Amino acid sequence: MFEWLGVSPQALLGQMTLGLVNGSFYALMSLGLAVIFGMLNVINFAHGAQYMMGAFVAWMLLHYAGIPFWGALVLVPLIVGATGLVIEKLLLSRLHGIDHLYGLLLTFGLALIIEGVFRHYYQVSGLPYLNPMPGFVDLGYMKLPMYRGFAAVFSILVCLATWFAIERTKLGSYLRAATERPELVQAFGINVPLMVSLTYAFGVALAALAGVLHAPIDSVNPLMGSSLIIVVFAVVVIGGMGSIMGSIITGFSLGMIEGLTKVFYSPASNVVVFVIMALVLLVRPQGLFGSEK
Repeated sequence: MFEWLGVSPQALLGQMTLGLVNGSFYALMSLGLAVIFGMLNVINFAHGAQYMMGAFVAWMLLHYAGIPFWGALVLVPLIVGATGLVIEKLLLSRLHGIDHLYGLLLTFGLALIIEGVFRHYYQVSGLPYLNPMPGFVDLGYMKLPMYRGFAAVFSILVCLATWFAIERTKLGSYLRAATERPELVQAFGINVPLMVSLTYAFGVALAALAGVLHAPIDSVNPLMGSSLIIVVFAVVVIGGMGSIMGSIITGFSLGMIEGLTKVFYSPASNVVVFVIMALVLLVRPQGLFGSEK
């Protein structure tokens, strides 16, 4: 069907599959941003640095403590999420109720500090991380690395579980109510400040989890977060700031669109996300799944 375009079906399906894998990281990262902004109205520019921290902490656990990938998959989100809890308690909690710009500037400064610390100790050369699932899965049209397939499926499950917890459970309803009417929720005996802090920590933990998942695919280096965060912000804007399902769907969709672009015109694959963002903002400024204020 695509031969007249000079593209084989195998190449097309292969790039779509690899795009789905890349989209899984976009979705997981943008999900954390959407949770933090949607629940707390904080534009967390440190998200990329916290993603990088997740990869580095996994590398440290393996090389200094001998804890393999599967242990890091559980421990790293807890460790990095705990740093997010401290950041929210000590810094971000002082900015509640004022202009979003202050939170953006604070988290941007934190991102520079975190990245600078890791660059000082580890330079910018990549550190290899052992692949926990060597081997390939034969899909007929391509041989997909087994670990990449696992990362995509695992990301989908985490994204859906997060959406369900926020949109379909009593805890999620309390959280949504706390962001709109905190004084009313506080009157029911719920510790709103603690809930806010835990929500930010959870968003940070999602970024760290994405970092752990990405560590075996590419080298671990201090710049890995800064090279990804701009694309992830574009994904969140396209999906709608604060929209949980919008971030998930847009992340996976843009990953596949990026893969298709590599087939038809490879140089455009680095900018196609931003072209789509510009078009979406022209037609629907609140994003595809965002609500009108």
